[in-house]
Amino acid sequence: DSNVGKLAKWLRMLGYDAVFFEGDDDAYMIDRALKENRVILTRDTQIMKRGVITSGRLKAILIDSDEPESQILQVIEALHLDFQSRTFTICLECNQPLEERSKEEVKERVPPYVFKTQTQYMECPVCHRIYWRGTHWQAMLRKLERLTRSR
Repeated sequence: DSNVGKLAKWLRMLGYDAVFFEGDDDAYMIDRALKENRVILTRDTQIMKRGVITSGRLKAILIDSDEPESQILQVIEALHLDFQSRTFTICLECNQPLEERSKEEVKERVPPYVFKTQTQYMECPVCHRIYWRGTHWQAMLRKLERLTRSR
């Protein structure tokens, strides 16, 4: 829901399909979650009281913290997510699976230094954003490893 926007982006970075709902239309969010077999991640205690959730028909997790790092740890533990093998396989903007691109295909679309230092590239087929496993990717993995060790 709208209280966990950064968490949705973290889940996408980890390679998990995550839809972020903005607004107050809880009925739409619940209906879509049911139709698409999704898990609702929320900070809203009122959503957790809905019959469809209390009956177990729809899985939902009440997120304990306001901090994105604590939120992602809670979700990794609750859903037993693998946070290493799928990283950066989903577009952070479009939530679409990324497609591999050759170095030559992206030559004119990435900064010169990136082109010189990176060999693997991914592209979103919808928004055409280009991704590579540079320092941001490495920093994110180190941060997750540090966070999971501290628990």
